[in-house]
Amino acid sequence: MLLVTHADERVSAIIVTKQIGAGQPFDPAAMREARVVEDGVSYELWANRSQVSHSVAAVTLLPGTVVTTEMTVEQSKELVPGKARVGLALKPGQMPSGMAAGQRVQVVLVQTGGGGQGMRLLAESALVDSVGDSRDRAAGQVTVIVDSSIAPELAVYASLGQTAITELPGAR
Repeated sequence: MLLVTHADERVSAIIVTKQIGAGQPFDPAAMREARVVEDGVSYELWANRSQVSHSVAAVTLLPGTVVTTEMTVEQSKELVPGKARVGLALKPGQMPSGMAAGQRVQVVLVQTGGGGQGMRLLAESALVDSVGDSRDRAAGQVTVIVDSSIAPELAVYASLGQTAITELPGAR
């Protein structure tokens, strides 16, 4: 019923015509205009396609996907070949309070159990790409940009909950 009553309230949004991987730039040739019902979703408007073409996909987008503002992120000058974005789900005490995008951090491996404790520096100067709370508010989600050579190892330790970050004030 809602769609019928609002059928004439449409906006010109961006739809992708070919797959765009997470972290990949939006190719203007892969975007076209689609008229969609204005239903409270924050679509990327066709009028903003020039700005969208200077951003990257936050998630993998399949052909036919109508692009929303949550699907685009500002293109990082740090995210170049040889770098990778890695997500960390951190518990309280594994990260300083007040973390924000743009800060420099160290990513530390913290292992406990097995008869001993271990600590090793995984990333000396990672750039915080984004910070967001998890759904249960018990942990923090932090995405960092690191050298791609250490990204797989970092992702494994992060999935096991064995990472922590320390802030590097003043570092750029």
